[in-house]
Amino acid sequence: MKYLIAGLGNIGPEYAFTRHNIGFMVLDRLAAQNDFKFSFEKLAFVAEWKYKGRQIYFIKPTTYMNLSGKAIRYYMDQFKIPKENLLVVVDELQLPYGTVRIKPKGSHGGHNGLKNIEELLASSEYPRLRFGIGNNFPRGRQVDYVLKPFSGEEMAELPIFLDQAVDMVVSFCTLGIQMTMNNYNQ
Repeated sequence: MKYLIAGLGNIGPEYAFTRHNIGFMVLDRLAAQNDFKFSFEKLAFVAEWKYKGRQIYFIKPTTYMNLSGKAIRYYMDQFKIPKENLLVVVDELQLPYGTVRIKPKGSHGGHNGLKNIEELLASSEYPRLRFGIGNNFPRGRQVDYVLKPFSGEEMAELPIFLDQAVDMVVSFCTLGIQMTMNNYNQ
């Protein structure tokens, strides 16, 4: 069983702790907890983890958010990963901060990273883990909001939510999407 987990974000220190980089943060947390490292490869930082008989590949695309699909398509082909074994970890404006949900498919909902993935996979039928970042911003200021760092209060709570997201990624790879939805989506 092979899986590809793609955490979405933007490369560069100026984006490190921004809301849009939550996909990178989840994968970094999982790597730190399980002692594996990312290396710079074509189109992405890539890591590999063998766990409970599964071969799990992780990517953090270096293509910037809006072209994430290019790296995902490349590594799906490279590692021969079927769409149902792809999990995209992404920030979600429509969920309150800290709410984490997994679903088997869905629309891009205006998210440019998901829009690009949908284009390059010619489908919206791929699993995604949506990490709520809230939507507390004035009209027309969405870009500023998602590229802004978390507040001090949010940063204090972030480890709890990151750990939940990590557990959900591991559950997706070991128990499957349906059991993970049943166990974690409240």
